[in-house]
Amino acid sequence: MKARPESSGTVAYVLKGYPRLSEIFITSEIYRLEQLGMKLRLAVIKRGDEISRDGIFSRIQAGPNYLPQTSSLSETSLRRWLSLHLSNFVPALRSVLRRRPLGFMRAGAVAFAQAVRARRSFVAWPRKLYLKEFLQAVWIAQLLIESGDVRHVHAHFSHGATTVAWFASIITGLPFSFTAHAKDIYCDSLNPAGWLRRKLRAARFVVTCTDANREHLLKLEPGANVHCIYHGLNAEFADLLTNSANTPQKNGRLRALGVGRLVPKKGFDVLVDACAILKQRGFNFETIIAGEHGEHESELREQIEARGLKDLVRLTGPLEQTRLYTEYQNADVFCLPCRVLDNGDRDGLPNVLMEAMACGLPVITTPVSGIPEIIKDGRNGTLVPPNDAEALANAIQRISSNRMLARNLGRAGRLTVLERFDGDKTAMELAALFATNV
Repeated sequence: MKARPESSGTVAYVLKGYPRLSEIFITSEIYRLEQLGMKLRLAVIKRGDEISRDGIFSRIQAGPNYLPQTSSLSETSLRRWLSLHLSNFVPALRSVLRRRPLGFMRAGAVAFAQAVRARRSFVAWPRKLYLKEFLQAVWIAQLLIESGDVRHVHAHFSHGATTVAWFASIITGLPFSFTAHAKDIYCDSLNPAGWLRRKLRAARFVVTCTDANREHLLKLEPGANVHCIYHGLNAEFADLLTNSANTPQKNGRLRALGVGRLVPKKGFDVLVDACAILKQRGFNFETIIAGEHGEHESELREQIEARGLKDLVRLTGPLEQTRLYTEYQNADVFCLPCRVLDNGDRDGLPNVLMEAMACGLPVITTPVSGIPEIIKDGRNGTLVPPNDAEALANAIQRISSNRMLARNLGRAGRLTVLERFDGDKTAMELAALFATNV
């Protein structure tokens, strides 16, 4: 990575949580931008996962500036919440009001107007969430003002963190941008009353990780400056591919692997049902599902128990990259039967698909959202309909019985990642975008 951005201005990243195991693509992005010579400051609303503080995180120069930690505002009255937390923001409020009075008042007016627009009914009180996000923006604004070198503000995910970044931008007069992902742009409840459209208008530019997302955002706001930049394979995983010498451990069974948070949109219940079908057919297999705990976990465990699959299907919980890489090496097929939920929630382009393909695994997934942008059915992977356990079971058996097919899909998938999803190249695209806007 020799190319360096032309601008010397510092970019401040506003993140909801950092570091997070489920968001290693963000950690990787920050690391790669630093390697390209960019100077970054990190403002983090919530502390991240202890499990993810090694690897790439330990090589990043920019230390996180954690905001004062607060309790949930939805679970208490505004008066009670302010009594607990307002004192942590008073120094920033005084400083910013004195140094940026017009920006302070403008941001406060925008926050209040949105709180009124987003209230649940005409007679309801304004939404108190926006007061909290305004206070967080004031804290960040003080950080930006005192640093003296920040020229641009960027946030990840288009709801809470971007709201805070926008308010901080209004206060300081600095331009802002954001990266939009999946749930944050498809679930209207996260950006009620046209809030996402307003952000698209206000942002200097917007980045998103699939072309499907880009088209969706442009339908919301045709005049927005939206760029599709794929995440690419994360830096830590790319290092493992280059330097690891693991020998795959096989036991004579076909091993299917699924990776992702245990949430409904991943479709792991469909994978479990497919496993039940395979068991009925007398197929010799085992399945590993690795990922962070989520609201679907208890249902999945009950489903595994009810189907009599305890000896065949195992939930490992979250795994660090080295252990996850080992699971990829030991697997024979990768399964991720994604779906779109009734509330619009969906994946964009799951990074684990790139990881599996980079390892040469034949991939079975669904044609949801941006997935067809990386998977071409029958050429570098297999696509099955969402919510179709039988189709998934059939695809697993077909790959198991045809070694040539499995090998060809795996090779083509690996080539796809190398050619189109090189994380170093996508980081250069992002760095160039910052350089022209900072």
